[in-house]
Amino acid sequence: MSKRWITLALVAAIATSLWTISINTRVPASAATNDATVAGQMLYGANCSACHGASGAGLAGEFPPLAGNSMVTGSPDKVIATVKNGLTGAMTVNGKTYSGAMPAWKGKLSNTDIADVITYIRSSWGNKASAVTEAQVEASK
Repeated sequence: MSKRWITLALVAAIATSLWTISINTRVPASAATNDATVAGQMLYGANCSACHGASGAGLAGEFPPLAGNSMVTGSPDKVIATVKNGLTGAMTVNGKTYSGAMPAWKGKLSNTDIADVITYIRSSWGNKASAVTEAQVEASK
């Protein structure tokens, strides 16, 4: 295993540990009682934070930030398709190019889970975008 992957694995483990320790501070105050956002936060911590960071800032220059990312806060269709079907190839976020691979979560997470995690990332870390529903995820191809 290369030093790069060992470093990435260590960073991911630390980020996940930090997220677990500070779980109560991650839900935006305005959404603290929203079940979908809380469920989305838990799903994010278990499935997404290792690459995108507990703070949504991305990790190790390999994985793009979700905070301040126009694909996350723009059309729900784009972020739904990315989470559901995955994404490979280069993409530019906030002027920086990333070329990692986003795994497809379709078949691993339910449509409700996908809607919840997207709702969480669209309303966290300064992002201000509408919630995503299970029906929207279901309708996405």
